[in-house]
Amino acid sequence: MAVLKFNNVGMSAIAACVPPKVYYNKDLNQLMPQEEVDKLINAIGIKEKRFAEPDVTSSDLCYKAAKRLMEDNQVDPASIDMLLFLSLTHDYIAPPTSSVLQHRLDLPETCGAIDLSQACSGFIYAFATACSFASNPTINRVLVCVGETMSKIMSSRDKVNFPLYGDAGVAFLVEKGDFGEATFLLSSDGAGEHSVIIPARGFRNPLTAECLIDKEDQEGNWRRDIDITMDGIDTFNHAIRVIPKEVKELMKITNITGDDVDYLVAHQANKMMIDFIVKRLKFDTNKVPFCISKYGNTSCCSVPLTIVSELVGKMEGTKRLLMTSIGAGWTYASAYLNTKDLKISPVFDY
Repeated sequence: MAVLKFNNVGMSAIAACVPPKVYYNKDLNQLMPQEEVDKLINAIGIKEKRFAEPDVTSSDLCYKAAKRLMEDNQVDPASIDMLLFLSLTHDYIAPPTSSVLQHRLDLPETCGAIDLSQACSGFIYAFATACSFASNPTINRVLVCVGETMSKIMSSRDKVNFPLYGDAGVAFLVEKGDFGEATFLLSSDGAGEHSVIIPARGFRNPLTAECLIDKEDQEGNWRRDIDITMDGIDTFNHAIRVIPKEVKELMKITNITGDDVDYLVAHQANKMMIDFIVKRLKFDTNKVPFCISKYGNTSCCSVPLTIVSELVGKMEGTKRLLMTSIGAGWTYASAYLNTKDLKISPVFDY
């Protein structure tokens, strides 16, 4: 695993935007009997999630979140030195969506712009990347936009994925300050290449007319080749094996115990998985915020959206956060860091 340490750079402000359209999982009875629907909701913990309209993209949600962040915190666009955009659902293959956002947000032409793509583990990877930039003496502020419209890459007839995913956009600011030390652990295991995958849309399997046709699998799920597919059992088993191990390793490296952590913010994959990981770590459940019941699994947005949704009004002074996530690849990441008077703008509708 890669261990990265940074001093006196951190997150100073964060905002989140979600689509107003709510989909309720209780209405999944078109996919399965109502009794199965009720059991599923109880297991995954997702009652509802937000879906973007056809003409609203991940960058649109991020644009709104970034504007709210800058307005609420009087951030001069000219003070932004770097912009990172993280998403699986970018606007185009080219140009990079980060440069599109740079222009829309009226950031200066001297602002660097980079696209990142890392699925559910991406927030922590992007955070580490932003800290690396902000540690440079010539860069003071990095704006990170994290957006996902998972509803656009899944089938409504998929009993595995459709109940899980939702859409959101988050923006957060990383800058120099009295944050102390931050430690990140980044790992990968490409043996999981096919466990969570969108078979087409890339250049390994070029897009054809055949990719746009719904096909039924052995479990009765209908998907196109351009839709996300997941081996749910393999994903669950891998997560509960590697995440507790990685978090324990991070706690060993940073010489902390659960008593040294104010909040453990985990990727909101599903409640059963999070509960299992928290139990294995023997963590105080009062320190583990959840937003999955309201927003579902929002992929790379899930950790920052949980911070905005559940920790608003609770981050005055210095707080110690332990964060962990796992995503397609496999890639997984954890971080232990301080925030200081973190400014959180409440979640708002697009």
